Amino acid sequence: MALKISPARSVPATVDAVVVAVASDKCSDRALKARGLPIAALHTQGFTGAADQTAFVVDARGRSLIVIGVGASKSVDDNRLRRFGAQGVRAGSRSKRIAVDVSDLIDQRAATDRTTALRALAEGLVLGAYRFTEYRSDPKPVALTTVTVAGISGKASTDAFAEGLKIGEAQNFARDLVNRPGGDLTPDALAQEAVKLARRERFTIEVLNLAQIRRQKLGGLLGVNRGSTLEPRFVKITYTPRSPKGTLALVGKGITFDSGGLSIKSGEGMMTMKMDMGGAAAVLGCFAALRAVAPKCKVVGYLPMTDNMSDGDATRPGDVLTIRNGTTVEVLNTDAEGRLVLADALSLATEDAPDAIVDLATLTGAVEIALGGRIAAVMSNSDAWLDDVEAAAESAGERMWPLPLPTDYRAFLDSDVADLRNISRSRGGGTITAGLFLQEFVGDDIPWAHIDIAGTAWSEADDAETTKGGTGYGVRTLLELARTFTPRRR
Repeated sequence: MALKISPARSVPATVDAVVVAVASDKCSDRALKARGLPIAALHTQGFTGAADQTAFVVDARGRSLIVIGVGASKSVDDNRLRRFGAQGVRAGSRSKRIAVDVSDLIDQRAATDRTTALRALAEGLVLGAYRFTEYRSDPKPVALTTVTVAGISGKASTDAFAEGLKIGEAQNFARDLVNRPGGDLTPDALAQEAVKLARRERFTIEVLNLAQIRRQKLGGLLGVNRGSTLEPRFVKITYTPRSPKGTLALVGKGITFDSGGLSIKSGEGMMTMKMDMGGAAAVLGCFAALRAVAPKCKVVGYLPMTDNMSDGDATRPGDVLTIRNGTTVEVLNTDAEGRLVLADALSLATEDAPDAIVDLATLTGAVEIALGGRIAAVMSNSDAWLDDVEAAAESAGERMWPLPLPTDYRAFLDSDVADLRNISRSRGGGTITAGLFLQEFVGDDIPWAHIDIAGTAWSEADDAETTKGGTGYGVRTLLELARTFTPRRR
């Protein structure tokens, strides 16, 4: 049964439990009493309002309360509200009907801040309720069916809340795609998911099959696909509003399973490689909520899709591929395949002359070593565009850190037999040299940013709005980027 989440002015009388937030600086006996919270019971559980503390108590009227600490009042930003929403749904999952009372947090906000706060809260509620049970023969049922969020009134507030629900659902859609096994979510199956999405949301879509990919001379995609028994696909999906103000191109890596090819990964290294299409999933997740966000720019997605296997005629180390733009690449490690399919996609995007490009890819293991599993790396050929992308990520609550694209590192990609080699001659700086490789396929006059999500696309543990498995990282950032996009003069 789908979870129903809806706003209301006040807490309904019929709920089984009420979730309330308490700040650490508003946890005095007097403050707790004013809110009708049981002082002795909270003290007994050592509750101080510290961030992430949870206490289960009963008030004087016999209502079950789930009291969640949010830290100091001044630190309760949109990210904390998103986290609070997710924690509330998780903590209340054993009840059938819960209410989340946010009036104490939201009423203090200015009108603009209230809008973003409610959007973030709604996202958290949806993300916290996520479960992936498609392959379980007998999934454990969840009692929770209804969440009422009290303290919301007025059109602007209810609209913002509804938009947040759509964004959360879009991120969960991306999570579902990432969590599906590579033997199920084949390139064709992923393309069909894009087709279903396009039909539902009334987008224009084009899906290239193997013969069409050959005619388009997408040599990187063909080279990676050469070791597979499954045909590749290339998807171009387009959202066009009335009188669009500029065009934003989104490129997503769609490797549905990565064995490493002939440069085969270890068994342990392959365990999570169904998530190697996390970039494509994030782009499709963005498209799933574009109508709700209603950006004024045209948005075009470019998604190369294949698995990376090692059949009898797989691309060999030392083979040379010719990318769509005519650049030749010596493949010295078939496990550095993502940059090859992205090279074709970036070439096609460049030919369409958008006002800016962003690509997302689970590209390098080096990024996780550098930044861990919760921060993505971002690189750009334009300082101004980098600022825009970082601002969108900060607003969306998805952390990233900028890395440089130093020109002297470009020499590490020089090949003895072709225009480029697909791996660096240097052992270090693998995330940076991968970015430099991609830059070769972007027009010099087009602002472009590359986001390496190899660490952030997958989580090994549950934590509030994050669930073990696919995270859907990037969906919120892309939507915020589209919402705020303004073409810059070149």
